[in-house]
Amino acid sequence: MNVPNPTKGDIVHNDVTNHLRPATGPAAARSHGRSRPRTRPRLRTAALTALVSLGLVAPGVVLAPASQANTGTSCTGSTVHGAAVQDGSTWRAFRGTTQLYSGGDMLTAINTAIGGLDAGRTSKQRVVVNGSGTMSANSRITLPSYTTLESCGTIHVTGSGSGNVAGVYMRGATDIEVARLALTGTPVYGIFARNVDNLRLRDIDMRLSGGGIGVRIDNHGDTSRYARNITINSAYVSGSGSHGVETYGVDGLTVGTVTARNVGGSGLLLNQTINATVGTVDAVNAGAGTGYAALRLANRAGRVGSSYPTNIQVGTVRASSGGRGIFCVSESGGLRINRVEISGTGNNPVLLENCYNVSLATSGGTISGGDVRLAARSEFPGNRDIVLENLTLTSGARVVENPCTTNLTIRNVSGPVVRC
Repeated sequence: MNVPNPTKGDIVHNDVTNHLRPATGPAAARSHGRSRPRTRPRLRTAALTALVSLGLVAPGVVLAPASQANTGTSCTGSTVHGAAVQDGSTWRAFRGTTQLYSGGDMLTAINTAIGGLDAGRTSKQRVVVNGSGTMSANSRITLPSYTTLESCGTIHVTGSGSGNVAGVYMRGATDIEVARLALTGTPVYGIFARNVDNLRLRDIDMRLSGGGIGVRIDNHGDTSRYARNITINSAYVSGSGSHGVETYGVDGLTVGTVTARNVGGSGLLLNQTINATVGTVDAVNAGAGTGYAALRLANRAGRVGSSYPTNIQVGTVRASSGGRGIFCVSESGGLRINRVEISGTGNNPVLLENCYNVSLATSGGTISGGDVRLAARSEFPGNRDIVLENLTLTSGARVVENPCTTNLTIRNVSGPVVRC
């Protein structure tokens, strides 16, 4: 598996050059069967020159005729400030009704519309993409601070890329929102956010055919501080070569639902992430043939300072086939999962390995087949403060503790329990 290395430096891309196509004049109107004369090109040119001289139009900007002026149409009913609009094989970028670009490239149109938003803004402005098109896996849509992206069509990513390229990319920024995104193809990352605060991903749908990770949010540009205040309302990821959604170095994560189908790694992977609330993780065939899981905590996820207060709370983990259902490893913890529904996983339905303060199935759950393992690696302190309760074990499922856990509570578990 070719999993992208998120710690490598970013690929440097040349600035996009906007190739502007002159707008055409409106069709001649007819009155009483007689044609009015067309506007003479030199008069139109003179008028544009006058506007430039008055500072009302920036040099190089193309004014779209009335038939082409289009601020874009929001598919969520929101106010639009810029737009990339597909018109047959032509893409046009707008700032309000001012056309900034006309050409054949969707990516150039999108990035031009984003670049046309107010410089130095301190509140979000929205760019809408009306249309569907293709971009290379070795390129990216880049979102600066105070930007919302809303894509009303489908963006298809082709080919292969390397480094931190992504369908949608952001770094060292704040107050960014992806309100809607449908992505297909083979991106290195579908969405990549590094050292971004106040990020919201609303309606994310990625139906991929390989590539790397669906969504990656981390702090690896500056590990001295967490990325903060991240919200994912809904993310559907299928067919990714690696994880569906992954975080690393995040403080303050709110997730509604992560749905993973046939992904190469975990459905939701939380690395060194604290203060997280997750509604539902729903995974089918996540990490088949691997040690990954529908939900995985690793690299001191849930560790606040030197302790593990309950700070990662999950409503439901639903997993079938694939690798594991739940995997907590490498000094992680502070975890409470209310309900589990796990069946037919190819590896352990649950593995707790060197984890601390974990409560599983506080509201109930079922596990069908396999061992719920409490294990440990020698390089870390063993498990402690673990509660397993309200579980129905079927089809040979059992709890196996080896080595011993410090302060293990098992109650209301129907099925075999093998103690150390």
